[in-house]
Amino acid sequence: MYHKSVLLEESVDALNIEQRRDGVFVDATFGGGGHSREILRRLGPKGRLIVFDQDGEALENIPEDGRITPVRSNFRFLENHIRYLKIGKADGIIADLGVSSHQFDTAERGFSYRFDSPLDMRMNQNSTVTAADVASDYSKDQLEKILRDFGEVENSGKVASAICSFREKLPGKRIETTAQLSQALEKFFNAQSERKFLGKVFQALRIEVNQEMRALEDLLEGSSRVLSDGGRLSVITYHSLEDRIVKNFFRSGKAEGKFEILSKKPLLPSDEEIASNGRARSAKLRYGERTVKA
Repeated sequence: MYHKSVLLEESVDALNIEQRRDGVFVDATFGGGGHSREILRRLGPKGRLIVFDQDGEALENIPEDGRITPVRSNFRFLENHIRYLKIGKADGIIADLGVSSHQFDTAERGFSYRFDSPLDMRMNQNSTVTAADVASDYSKDQLEKILRDFGEVENSGKVASAICSFREKLPGKRIETTAQLSQALEKFFNAQSERKFLGKVFQALRIEVNQEMRALEDLLEGSSRVLSDGGRLSVITYHSLEDRIVKNFFRSGKAEGKFEILSKKPLLPSDEEIASNGRARSAKLRYGERTVKA
């Protein structure tokens, strides 16, 4: 399985498709296509689904359905593509911000410390900057900032210094593999803390490589302009940085309109879902409905 969708029923329920079965819906993060397939199941014969993914491997899973239009692009450019397709307004947008199981489990993509592989982490493989470039070329201060801000890594200054010291000993002074990065930091963790510590470090580098926070902000702002009045936005986050941005966006409103927050508290996966899919453990769903700003 390419990827097992998290909070599948709940996140698609939030779009309220039954009230606009012949409308236009957007899956901003196609991934394994679980959410898209559920949307198509509920969509009427005249409905339309636009799916975005910057990973070409993900779009190989597009179902054969005349109602679906694939777009290979980062979702930060959603508004531009919707205009290009001359769609007008969308009735619902869903975004699952997690990295797909396929990306984590494919060693050569470099997303996981579990494999000795190239330190890559690019979601869009046409991008030029890899995690190896970040680990090898960033200054100590730059590394400290992304470790602190994007990974919430404790002692981020010392961790950044360790990366810089280690790379000086390597050929070309470059950290090129996941194993080398883990080796550079081995004094900071033991067998019990390895998963949590390295998970934070790898998350920080991945967010920087893919500019995930800026992309999320662009997606949210674009959504406020793309959605029709009464249109729904459903977003699944996986760490506090993402969740904070989404929560603040729903609360703040924009000049083009504001959102009625329909999830006063984030929806969380059930114990049963977490037991069957460990990657659901940190997921949170927030959703709202766009309304005309008074």
